[in-house]
Amino acid sequence: MTETIINLETVNPIEFFGVNNGKLDLLKKKFPLLKILSRGTQIKLSGAPEQIDGAKEKIDLILQYLERNGHMSANYFEQILGGDDEKVIDNFMDRNPTDVLVFGPNGKTIRARTANQKLMVEACDKNDILFAIGPAGTGKTYTAVALAVRALKNKTVKKIILTRPAVEAGESLGFLPGDLKEKIDPYLRPLYDALDDMIPADKLGYYMQTRTIEIAPLAYMRGRTLDNAFIILDEAQNTNDLQIKMFLTRIGPNAKAIITGDPTQIDLPKNQQSGLFKATRLLKNIDGISHIELDEEDVVRHRLVKQIIKAYNKDDAKKVEFKLEEENRHKFEKK
Repeated sequence: MTETIINLETVNPIEFFGVNNGKLDLLKKKFPLLKILSRGTQIKLSGAPEQIDGAKEKIDLILQYLERNGHMSANYFEQILGGDDEKVIDNFMDRNPTDVLVFGPNGKTIRARTANQKLMVEACDKNDILFAIGPAGTGKTYTAVALAVRALKNKTVKKIILTRPAVEAGESLGFLPGDLKEKIDPYLRPLYDALDDMIPADKLGYYMQTRTIEIAPLAYMRGRTLDNAFIILDEAQNTNDLQIKMFLTRIGPNAKAIITGDPTQIDLPKNQQSGLFKATRLLKNIDGISHIELDEEDVVRHRLVKQIIKAYNKDDAKKVEFKLEEENRHKFEKK
């Protein structure tokens, strides 16, 4: 049996161990054959040399990330522990500085974190219109906003336009307090949150004031021609046929557009069909329009979100199977 002691003096030990040693527990779960003990600003590994080498490599990567960024979420911690593929590790390290989309406030690096997010970046570079479809937490909107901010900083566009359909999800707009802007802003909040991560507050305020960055409900896009702009339509599953057609026909000659949507979260009235499905079907084979599908493997939120999505997908599959069985039984009974 071999022992190794690793010093954590260059980082905040709480950031490494996690609240109530939550991250340390993840490390122990990844290497169950090792005895892992924490002592102040040190961590002691005891076990077979090959196991220690594997754990030490992961710990070194985590320490590099913490030294550079100061904080690491439990989700990122787990992704580094589970990422045995070189590409996964590169997502968190600065080995490929060209992969960085945006340097946010306080030196934060924003890049595509998963394989499908990287496909989004590649597709956006090669096409003028991109459909990014997938469940919650897969980074569709965040990656799209990062691409827009990158384009603005590189001066390939003159403005960013972010829009969403203001569709009620369980509560009526009329009952919300405030004027129209105050009623609609909560629907646009995820877009503001993404921008806050990527642009310093004073500069973002200037961009908003000068309308270099514009965030507005989809209805406000009618009648406009959007040129020299990077346009994002978020939550496109909540558009009808006319709305998504209206949006797509606003795009000017020197513009890019990303349409994001989650087919599992449609908030339209039951008598309305989502226009997203028809749009993706009709525009599937047009040169210059790309389609990327993200799945639960792209989830970059809390580690449990991936399990939640899998559980719901499994339940939906059971419902479809049960429905088919019922239909077959009724057909058999009629015979």
